[in-house]
Amino acid sequence: MPESPSPASEPKLTKLNEFKLPAAVLALEAAADGRTLYAACLDGAVLRIEAESGKFTELGRHGSYASGVALIANGATLVSGGYDGTLLWHDLASGTVSRRLKAHEFWSWDLAASLDGKLVASVTGQYLAGGYKYEPAPEREPSVKVFDAATGELRHSFPHVPPVQAVAFSPDSRHVAAGNLMGEIRVWELATGKQVSQWKTDDLTSWGIIKSHHYLGGVFALEFSPDGSSLYACGMGPMRDPMAGNGVQRWQRFDWRTGNKLDQTHEGESGQGLMEALAFHPAGKLFLMAGRLFQGTWNLALFDAASGKNVFSTDAKHRITDARFSADGSRLFLAKARHQELKDGKWLEFGLVEVHSVTG
Repeated sequence: MPESPSPASEPKLTKLNEFKLPAAVLALEAAADGRTLYAACLDGAVLRIEAESGKFTELGRHGSYASGVALIANGATLVSGGYDGTLLWHDLASGTVSRRLKAHEFWSWDLAASLDGKLVASVTGQYLAGGYKYEPAPEREPSVKVFDAATGELRHSFPHVPPVQAVAFSPDSRHVAAGNLMGEIRVWELATGKQVSQWKTDDLTSWGIIKSHHYLGGVFALEFSPDGSSLYACGMGPMRDPMAGNGVQRWQRFDWRTGNKLDQTHEGESGQGLMEALAFHPAGKLFLMAGRLFQGTWNLALFDAASGKNVFSTDAKHRITDARFSADGSRLFLAKARHQELKDGKWLEFGLVEVHSVTG
């Protein structure tokens, strides 16, 4: 489908490069200069990628899907998380794994590093029925864990209702937020370890009443606004049949101290599909939401941070799992997953990383 019209005064994305990778990319990180990318892949590999050529090397490997990557130590070290419940510290100068830490008994769904580089958070949890109504069972281990980035020491273990699928630090590195399958978001103060807020949004989760009874969707990404005043969440609007995957493409903005909803995707500005990625442009005036398209015209869009208005949108053709802007804001990097195809008895590459210019 064609891109939406973008006057010269409005932002626009233009694809510059597309690099194929052996397996779908589930998470992406970018070095400060934008020349090097890091990818967590479905085959368990953690890759270093040259942003100009697409040449990649393997830094390490998880025993299951690699699900998260985050830079620490001023870009000298990369931490990755995986569905093996393990966190790996990758020394980028030597290209070796310097620490291997068993963080969870279940999967690491998402991973984040604080902006000051001192902390790493990972979230976990399995959705198990707690009764005949399929209400979620209590967690079997702490769903949110925060580690010292330098030593790997566990600093905090926070309770939540599993599974917890998204985690984010505030810009001042003083708070951490986590969201789950049932649309419940909690925020903790890291200096004291105290929970400071908790709320639930029914607009980002679904309870199925057709085919089977269970939850689906939930909070897939969290991002604090650059000034730290708001918390954004994205996922997919509620559906009567969660198996259909046809909920509204939705972001919501909250006052995280009270849980009050301040804004959300505007009526008539979205279609249907699961949104998995949120990212703020470094200038702070725009944010991006992207994911999988079920029906509509776009699966990637830019929104004006002040008004919430959709100011640019495009159909990127494949599922987008993560997105990162370069530090100067001139480039956007997308992690993507294509349909896996078998040809002549061999599985074709089904991972993609794209590089886009950001203008306007």
